[in-house]
Amino acid sequence: MHNAAAAILPAAELPRPHPHLRLTVEDGLAVLAIDRAEKRNSLTLAMWRAIGHTMARLDARDDVRVIALTGTGTSFCAGADIAEFATVRANEHQVAEYEQAVDGCCDAIEAVSKPTIAAINGFCMGGAVNVAMACDFRYAVPGAQFAIPAARLSIVYGIKGTRRLFHLVGLANAKRILFSGERLDAADAYRIGLVDAIVQDVPGHTRQAAAILADNAPLSISGAKAILNSLASGAGPMTAEAVQALVDGAAASEDYAQGRQAFAEKRRPVFRGR
Repeated sequence: MHNAAAAILPAAELPRPHPHLRLTVEDGLAVLAIDRAEKRNSLTLAMWRAIGHTMARLDARDDVRVIALTGTGTSFCAGADIAEFATVRANEHQVAEYEQAVDGCCDAIEAVSKPTIAAINGFCMGGAVNVAMACDFRYAVPGAQFAIPAARLSIVYGIKGTRRLFHLVGLANAKRILFSGERLDAADAYRIGLVDAIVQDVPGHTRQAAAILADNAPLSISGAKAILNSLASGAGPMTAEAVQALVDGAAASEDYAQGRQAFAEKRRPVFRGR
């Protein structure tokens, strides 16, 4: 199976945010790759927390316009590392702390003001489905497989992950996935809306999509994302005042002036996010 991370990641890497996470930034695209191929990129408690912290840091970087998450080897991510559950998820208190870490990671991905892409190069299981669903877009190779086997472990998927699943695939399909725990192939995942595209070259498709997004006005994207995410959340839509603040901020920006000038001069605008 194609190694998506190796193809997306350029030669130069930034310092690792965790021993099992690789990070690069090039041409406006930040790629965060889960690098634990010998364990199918399963996530430890420390890795859940590190991903969330890294997403917040990337969101603050001016040189990052798009963020992609992927995995090394033949898996996107096999979900939580169940082997450590006996020590980090052994009682009700630990379960609550663990679920807070998972929610914190996925919430951090969802909250990023920049477009996010899950480049799914193989197995995407359990909590990894939540990670992928927290991204704005999901591209998968034809051989990708998906499952949420919570019912086989007597685990109840949390409200936030369940909400994401429900919004993407609808009630009947969400029940099928959560009740059965069965695997879906890429074609089935695409048919029900769990992934946006099936492509042979996930790295190339990701870079192409990122280039298009990086050329557009960051304030337009971040504003639209904030409004859309508020509509999809269980907390209800943003207030009219909050929406107007986004509209007014874009209208008063240098980028808006740049966009008008570029249109008049029949050239591509150069947006700076301010």
